Parts: sequence; C-alpha cells; structure tokens
Amino acid sequence: MLRRELKYIDEVQQISLEDALSSQEVEVAYICSESTSHEDYIRQFLNAGKHVLVEYPMTLSRAAAQDLWELAEQKGKVLHEEHVELLMEEFTFLKKEVMGKDLLKGSLLFTAGPLEEERFGFPAFSGISRLTWLVSLFGELSLVSATLEERKEDQYMKMTVCLETENKRPLTWIEEKGPGLKRNRYLSFHFKSGSLENIPNVGINKNIFLKDQNIFVQKLLGQFSEKELAAEKKRILHCLWLAEEIQKCCR
Repeated sequence: MLRRELKYIDEVQQISLEDALSSQEVEVAYICSESTSHEDYIRQFLNAGKHVLVEYPMTLSRAAAQDLWELAEQKGKVLHEEHVELLMEEFTFLKKEVMGKDLLKGSLLFTAGPLEEERFGFPAFSGISRLTWLVSLFGELSLVSATLEERKEDQYMKMTVCLETENKRPLTWIEEKGPGLKRNRYLSFHFKSGSLENIPNVGINKNIFLKDQNIFVQKLLGQFSEKELAAEKKRILHCLWLAEEIQKCCR
C-alpha cells in the first residue's frame, strides 16, 4: 500500500502514527478519521499513554465505547468525544425554546449528499449528532420502529426512525441522503403551548471546534465534576445504544 509523504504544515513536521504512539513529546491525540477506524486508533493511543479527543461517533457500538472508557480510566487518561453540534447557535436556541414545555410530538429531518457506510458506519451512527440533539432536548428515548430504504445503484438512502420519550410522546427522525440533496435540517415540534417549525436564522456558528477543544482542556485540568462527566457518558452511551438498536431493526 502506498503511503503519502510526510511534510511540513505551518512549519511543523508531520510524523507517522508509529512515531506519535512512541514519542514522549506527544501527550494528546486528536482523532479525525473515518468512523470505522476510531475504535482502533483510540485503543492504540490510550495503550500508549496518551489523552484522546475523538470525533463522534467514538465507536460503532455501546460495548466498545464502554470498554474504551474503562481502558482510559485504567491508564489515568482523558477520553473525550467531540460534540460540536451541542455548541451550535441553533441548538442553544432550541434548548431555550423547548425548556419547560410539554411536548406533544416532533420530527427532525436531515438531508445531505451520499455518505459511504463502509467508512462512516450505518446511518444511525453517521447521523448520531441528530440523535444527540433529540436526547439532549427531550431526555432518554425508546425505539418504536425503524426502516431503511436503499437504492445503492443511485447512492440513495432514507432511514425513518420512530422514537418515544419517557412520557410516551412520539418523535420521528429521518436521515435522507443522495446525489443532489443539499445539506439541510428541518424540524417540527408541537407543544401544548404552541409549535416550533424549523429554526430561524440565529447567527453564525463561531469557533465551535475551538470551544469543544476548550472543554477537553478543562477535563485535562480536572475542572469537570464527576457528576458532569457521568451525565455526559450516560448520554453518549444511550445514543450509541439507540443507534445499535436502530441498525438491528433496519437490518
């Protein structure tokens, strides 16, 4: 297999994976790769004694994520899953709008161009940021049903997921991807006190990746309480479990 040449970026010499794992100067690894490779890279860096920040989803199963967190604890290292979608202006707006309201029903549709499942996992995993939105807004959810329509020759797929809140309120999540589909998010939430149809223009998302990295640094400095860390881990594991259940239901 051909390997690309390691060069300088902004006057910094690139190094190989092997050198990064063995170097005493490397204390932290940022993993920004195809989702299917996350678990292996996380395990390698934790075993090498490095702290890890990884893009979502950190793994493609709940059990693997739990195992990696246990490994991080054994090694005394921080394992942080990036969640920039929770730092977006749109989500901040939604959180305020939803707070204290009694949901009757809701739906969230996401459209985008084709995405290779072999590289980024089943749609419930590659689209887990939408699931994270719903769980963060309405609490833990249960799966009612899920279907997947695929036309592989056209690079088209549509996943339809019916979920339920703890109060038995229905939520529908749809991921639709194919050539010509623009990256868009459409939502509709109905409450006893009124409805919310889509999100108004609430401004540009500024420095959300930097903000997430700052959260990671705060964890490295021990500035997150055990309660906060436990709540975050519980949410992430719940979303991974739901994604697994959706995949089983569709396949």
